[in-house]
Amino acid sequence: MLSIIIALLVNHLIETSVSFSVVVPRDPVVAHVGSTVILPCRISPPENAEALEIRWYRQDQFNNPVLLYNHGKLQDTQDKSYRNRTSFTLWSDQSGGLQDGDVSLRMEKLRVQDEGPFHCYVSGDTAYDGREVVLKIMDPSDSLDLWKTRFFSVLSVLICLILGLVGLILYKYRGKLTDCEGGPTEKETNKDFKEGTTKKLTKGAGKKTAEENCEEETSEKPTKEAGKKPAKENCEGGPTEKQTKEVCEEATSVKLTKGVAGEDVNIEELRKYAVEFTIDRRHIYPNLIISQDSKSIKDNSGYKYTEEVFPYELCAFGAQKYSSGRHYWEVELAQKKLPKKYWLIGVMKNENQKQPKNKPALTPSNGFWFLCSEGENGIYSNTDPLAKLSLTLRPERLGVLFDSDDGLLSFYNVKERKHLLTISSRFSGSVVPLFNPGVRDLSQLTILNCPKPVNPETEESAESSQPLMDKSVSVPDKSDTVKNARRK
Repeated sequence: MLSIIIALLVNHLIETSVSFSVVVPRDPVVAHVGSTVILPCRISPPENAEALEIRWYRQDQFNNPVLLYNHGKLQDTQDKSYRNRTSFTLWSDQSGGLQDGDVSLRMEKLRVQDEGPFHCYVSGDTAYDGREVVLKIMDPSDSLDLWKTRFFSVLSVLICLILGLVGLILYKYRGKLTDCEGGPTEKETNKDFKEGTTKKLTKGAGKKTAEENCEEETSEKPTKEAGKKPAKENCEGGPTEKQTKEVCEEATSVKLTKGVAGEDVNIEELRKYAVEFTIDRRHIYPNLIISQDSKSIKDNSGYKYTEEVFPYELCAFGAQKYSSGRHYWEVELAQKKLPKKYWLIGVMKNENQKQPKNKPALTPSNGFWFLCSEGENGIYSNTDPLAKLSLTLRPERLGVLFDSDDGLLSFYNVKERKHLLTISSRFSGSVVPLFNPGVRDLSQLTILNCPKPVNPETEESAESSQPLMDKSVSVPDKSDTVKNARRK
């Protein structure tokens, strides 16, 4: 009885060791009339196929094979139409041929009649398997027509893209063209100025005229003399090479615009779009401490961070989401007048509320737009190319203006009343505010409730008066305001 069990086990092991399967490509093999083609076929797991029977045959032609290999050599039994046209070949350069289980078929001088399925059949003493390879024959004339169709299709798409790009540029700069042709009204100029790429909201005593606005659009620096040229004289020469280059750059998906050094912004105008929100406690990182009112966050003192790079995983998100309109908020970055050296502030897509792990994942293409302050490494954006700000003093309070309709995200130094940077991009869907307090400094990150803006009826007087700031903000000296007004 024991000998019978042993014999059955040995027989089972032998059958298992010699079992195999035939592997062929799933997709049809395409070739042209008159060319040479390889129909791939191999044994898995690889084993020496020299002692096996290998038969290639057409549908219902098992006994009239295309190619037959048995008893270690090719047999004369073969379909006459494939005589002297078929042989064994290698599936790839790394293949070892029959000794490696590669039984691929090489067929020369292809004809239209060769189109259709070919069966690869391999059998041994205890196992066999077969698979079907489909061959598709293309006539040269059909191939030419196919290439013509593809060429005209691609050409049509390129023409549509070019026309669409030209139309987009003309639509985006329709305000500049109007300024140079006829000199628009004061209301139209102010509207175009507000909808410009930098979204700069200037402060000063009184409104600027249409001629002054046209001058600022066509020249890089405003003149300091009292007498300025009218709009027509500035625009007679047409756009310069630099202006043309700027138009092309703004047609890209992501664009950066740095504020001009020393140029002020009207914080009261920005605060007209102020919104109030709290931090989303549902997606808070475990090593972050959040205040009871959900307005302040900082890293946990027990959080051990030994990496040299910025801790991007310490992110928190706003509980409110925005998909249209303009929205402005301010973030306090100083404690006892010591500005934070480590922070990350911006926006991200609402569906990305998963804790980011590293910097490569935080890109505009993945739905993240922000400024990051990384100690001695400075302040930089996450755009490509990276924009680094050369600031002698770090912001103690940062203002953020998100303009969903115009696709702009702007950052401002509230205490210095200056524009820092604007990112122009396509913000599809809804976004939420993004915060990261960083590590290695004691200051926390606090979302502020902005003061209410002044009455619109007294807007003109408010622009020339002291700004509405809370008690923690220092009021600029009156003499500095007068000097700035004289320079302009």
